[in-house]
Amino acid sequence: MTKTITPITHPLNASVRVPGSKSLTNRALLIAALAEGKTTLTNALFSDDSHYFANALKELGFDIQLDEKNKMMTVVGLGGKIPASNAELFIGNAGTAARFLTAFLTLGNGEYILDGEPRMRERPIGDLVNALAQFGASVSSATSHVSRNTQRAKLCPPLQINSSGLNGGKTKIAGNISSQYLSALLMIAPYAKNPVEIELSTELNSKPYIDMTLSIMRDFGVDVKRNGYKSFRIEPNTYSPITNYSIESDASAASYFFAAPAICGGTVRVENISRKSVQGDIDFLDVLAEMGCTVEERDNSILVTHRSSLRGVDVDMRHISDTAQTLAVIAPFASSPTQIRGIASARVKETDRVSAVCVELQRLGVKVDEFEDGMKIYPCEKIQPSSIKTYNDHRMAMAFSLIGLRAEGVQIENPDCVSKTFPNYFDVLDELRE
Repeated sequence: MTKTITPITHPLNASVRVPGSKSLTNRALLIAALAEGKTTLTNALFSDDSHYFANALKELGFDIQLDEKNKMMTVVGLGGKIPASNAELFIGNAGTAARFLTAFLTLGNGEYILDGEPRMRERPIGDLVNALAQFGASVSSATSHVSRNTQRAKLCPPLQINSSGLNGGKTKIAGNISSQYLSALLMIAPYAKNPVEIELSTELNSKPYIDMTLSIMRDFGVDVKRNGYKSFRIEPNTYSPITNYSIESDASAASYFFAAPAICGGTVRVENISRKSVQGDIDFLDVLAEMGCTVEERDNSILVTHRSSLRGVDVDMRHISDTAQTLAVIAPFASSPTQIRGIASARVKETDRVSAVCVELQRLGVKVDEFEDGMKIYPCEKIQPSSIKTYNDHRMAMAFSLIGLRAEGVQIENPDCVSKTFPNYFDVLDELRE
C-alpha cells in the first residue's frame, strides 16, 4: 500500500492540533500505576505505542480505563505493587514501553516475559539490564542462556525478569545510548528497598528527556537530588495520584507542522502547545528560526511563518534527535548545505534512521554525505518523483510526506505505520490544504 502526496500550490494558512505527547503519556502511565490511588490522564495519546503500554499494565492486573473518544486514561495505582506474579507481555516495537516496563517489572514478585516484534528483538537493552543488575535485579534473555559477562551488553528482547522487589543501592549507566534507560531507573527508584544512587559513566544525550522525567516525578510528589546530569539520588518514597493530569500536545509530532511553512511558505498555527513545554523537541523551533522562519507564540499556540529564502544550518541534534528527520526533509529546499550532527543513537531506533534518511533522500535525487553520527544534505533544484520506503518507521513516513507537499510524484509506502504515535497524521496533514 502506498499513499500519493499531492503538492500544495499556494502559501499555507492553516491551524492544526496534534495528539498528546507520547513521551509524557508513557511516563504518566508508569508513574500513575506506581502511585497509591486513582489518576486520570487527559489529552492522552491513543496510538499503537500507548495501547501496548496500557494493555501490558492491564495484563499485569491493573485497573486501566481507556476512553479514546475523550482522550482520557484512568489508572488505579497500587503503591508500587504489581498484582500479577506471572505474565507474558507483547509490546510490538514500542521502545519506550520496553525500557520502562523492564525496569518496572523488577519491582514485582514473580516471573515475567517481555517480547515484541522482530525489530524490537534487534534493539539492544543491555545497558539498562546491567544497571538493574547492580540493584540486585535478575533480567536475562528469554530465549537462551547467555553469558552474563560477555553477552549482556548486546542483550535484546525477549527478556525474562525474575523479581522479588528491588534492593536499590548504587549503579552506573552510560548516558550516550538512550536517555530512556536513565528515565526508567529514575521513575522506579522511589520503590526500591534502599536509597538509589545513579551515576552516569558518559556525557548524557537527550538531556531534555531527563528534565521531562524529573518534572513529571515532581508533579506526582517525588523530588530527586542531583549533581547536574552526572549523578542522581532518590530516597524511598511513594507517588501521589493526581485527579486530572493534562498531557501536553506532542512536540515531536508538532515538528512536521512547524516545518511545513519552511517547505511551502505561508503560516501554520499549532494549537495547545507552548514554548515553555517540558518536551525538549520544542527547541526544533530554534532551528527553524536559524533557517529564516518567524516563530510566534499566541494563546497557547505557536505560529511558524516563512516568506523568504531558506538558509542551511549546521546543528548538533543529540538532544532533539527525534526531529532530525524533519530537518533532513527541509534541507534540500535551503540555499546552502545543512549538516546534522550528534545523532548516532538514531541508528538503533525503529530503524537505522541515519542510513534510512540518506538512502531515501538520494532516491529523490538529493545529494547526501553520510557520517556515523549524522549527515550533510545539499540543496536540490529538482526533486525526482519516487516511492519512499518507510522501514515501518512512523517518523520516516511523516517526515518524507512533507517533501510531497512541494514536489510532484512523492509516494509514501506503508503509510499506516504512522499509527505508532499519530494515527490520524495524514488527515491532519490534509488540513493544511484548507
